Amino acid sequence: MTRIGLIRHGITEWNSLGKAQGVSDIPLNETGRKQASDIGDRLLLEERWDILITSDLSRAIETANIIGSKIGLPISHIDKRVREINCGEIEGTTEEQRIKKWGSEWRNIELGMEKFEDVSNRGVDFLNDIACTNEGKRILVVSHGALIGLTLQKLLPQKFPQTYIDNTSITILNKKEDKWKCALYNCTRHLN
Repeated sequence: MTRIGLIRHGITEWNSLGKAQGVSDIPLNETGRKQASDIGDRLLLEERWDILITSDLSRAIETANIIGSKIGLPISHIDKRVREINCGEIEGTTEEQRIKKWGSEWRNIELGMEKFEDVSNRGVDFLNDIACTNEGKRILVVSHGALIGLTLQKLLPQKFPQTYIDNTSITILNKKEDKWKCALYNCTRHLN
C-alpha cells in the first residue's frame, strides 16, 4: 500500500485578507509558520514518512521546510504539478473587489483563470505517477487548497462532490491494487 498525505500550506497575509492567491508567490505569515510547526509536531508523533514533496511556490516550500525540520525529512522533490490554480486577473483581489470591478457574475467572464479540469487532471496525474514510482512508501505532499480539493473531486467523485481544504490540514490517501481510498480528510486537530 502506498500512503500519501496531502497538506495545504500555512496561512498567508493574503489568505487572512480573503485575497485570491493563485500562483502569486506570497510567503507565510507568522500564524502560518506556527501552523506549519504545529502539524510538524503532530506528524512526528503520529507516523513515519519516507518522502517529502512540495509545490514550487514559496508558501508551500516554507511549510514543507518547517515540517521537514520537525520530522527529520528534507524536501526530496519540488513539483510544479502540485502548484496552486492560476487565478489569472483575479489574483490579489477579494470577492468584494471582484464584484465591484466585474460584477456579481464575474465567474462567467474569461479572466485568464486555469480551468478546474486542467487543475484536477494535473493533480491526479501527479498522484498516480508518484504512487507508481514510490510504491509502498509514505509520501507527504505540501500543496494548495484548490489543487488538493479539485484533485480529490476528480479522484473520488462519489466521496467528494464538494471540498474545502483548511490551511495546514492533512488529507490521507491510500492506494492499494489501483484503488484509491481516503483515510483522513481535511484534519486540523493539531491547530486546536
